[in-house]
Amino acid sequence: MSSQVLTTILFLTVVALTVGITFWASRQSSGTNDFYAGGRSFSGFQNGLAIGGDYMSAASFLGISGAIALYGYDGFLYSIGFLVAWLVALLLVAEMLRNSGRYTMADQLAFRMRQRPVRTAAATSTVVVSIFYLLAQMVGAGALVALLLGVDSQTTKNLTIFAVGALMIFYVTVGGMKGTTWVQIVKAVLLMTGSALIVVLVLAKFDFNISDMLGAAAANSGSGQAFLEPGLRYGADATSKIDFISLGLALVLGTAGLPHILIRFYTVPTSRDARKSVLWAIGLIGVFYLFTLVLGFGAAALLDTSTLDSAGNLASPKLAEAVGGGAGSTGGAVLLALIAAVAFATILAVVAGLVLTSSASVAHDIYNSVLKKGTASEQDEIRVTRYAAAGIGLVAIVLAIPAQNLNIAFLVALAFAVAASANLPAIVYNMFWRGFNTRGAVWSIYGGLISAVGLVFFSPVVSGSETALFTSGDWSWFPLSNPGIVSIPMGFFLGWLGSVTSKEPAAADRYTELEVRALTGAGAEEAVSH
Repeated sequence: MSSQVLTTILFLTVVALTVGITFWASRQSSGTNDFYAGGRSFSGFQNGLAIGGDYMSAASFLGISGAIALYGYDGFLYSIGFLVAWLVALLLVAEMLRNSGRYTMADQLAFRMRQRPVRTAAATSTVVVSIFYLLAQMVGAGALVALLLGVDSQTTKNLTIFAVGALMIFYVTVGGMKGTTWVQIVKAVLLMTGSALIVVLVLAKFDFNISDMLGAAAANSGSGQAFLEPGLRYGADATSKIDFISLGLALVLGTAGLPHILIRFYTVPTSRDARKSVLWAIGLIGVFYLFTLVLGFGAAALLDTSTLDSAGNLASPKLAEAVGGGAGSTGGAVLLALIAAVAFATILAVVAGLVLTSSASVAHDIYNSVLKKGTASEQDEIRVTRYAAAGIGLVAIVLAIPAQNLNIAFLVALAFAVAASANLPAIVYNMFWRGFNTRGAVWSIYGGLISAVGLVFFSPVVSGSETALFTSGDWSWFPLSNPGIVSIPMGFFLGWLGSVTSKEPAAADRYTELEVRALTGAGAEEAVSH
């Protein structure tokens, strides 16, 4: 059996499994509580698996291992940042957000503010962050399928991106949160199992001696000992050192502001389950990021990294082929097909969560709360969610096509920077500062959002370099690739400035009520509205 046939069978099996789960979940769902929050019926362990499935995206599996294969120590910094970020999420937002919200991030923010401006700002930020994150998954899908089919056709990659977009719209419109959550749980199990298998096979090549593997990686990289030390990617000059700090800030603070992660805390019945979710997720994600260390350095040791794509996104699948027996061997074809199918399942699960989050925010926050002032029926709200999912999916498809030459871990880091700049300041101020008000919330969200996206637009990511989105022009006056070091403080500063310059009195009674809800969970199951 040829590798293409085997790959196709495994691909279709994964897709059929996820489609079956989605149809099953659609029959278990009725009303907005099921569609947005899965009926709050998932245990802490189940939700921890789903969070892991949502968080361990194509960026983690393909992008980070590729970054390590190309840049060694500096590439592994992505793994460290993504993992440490969970401590911020656990300490700052997990339990308190679950207690004081209902379906979306805006529910918590608008509780003691004027509804319309705050919900509009929060929904806008949610959609922008989700689209940045979606780009990474779609780019990964295009690169993956092109490798498996053995073609380098741009048309094939574009068609793959379109197919993934169509599938993610299907998952959301049919299965809602229940279907999406079960897809993420299945995907987390598949990803951990597949990664563990490759890790064992890689270590077996070096008699389970990690030191030998690292030595071989350094020797094969062409950079020698520098491959295992800081500075190969960041630290060559002052600008790259600042860029590294900016990246670190975005990674560590971004998770606590990611809408598709925050919405997961609403799917559990109690605050204790929310805490358990994060603990399970930290354990799962921690083990996985240790796996990326072996996958990345293993790829550097066993592959000719000059044959990888410029962004390194295909290091893990090619490593699987190498440890299975090499190109042309049956074992290599089987492992390549297996890992590619797992990576594809990863992409499908993550994009479904992202589209559900952003479309739910459009329907629940903008359509129902802003336009209909809370009078829309559950059926109308779910119908608008489905329309919004289709629209957001199409936007992601159109933007992903020109972004295919960017490293997907890097694309996700941009999403983290926008989330940390626009969402995190408002969430932290709302939960911990009595003087925070509507103007502060709106300035914080829009200010962080515009500064982050604007600086990215004027950075080398978009123009002025060989790997930029647009290679024909150069308007990159902002020297850093990641805007976090400027845009995150900007979001916090504007939140403070907007609050202290506003004449609107802070709603002290509403803050006290929110504080009680956040800390005790009292009344958390009720609708959050004025």
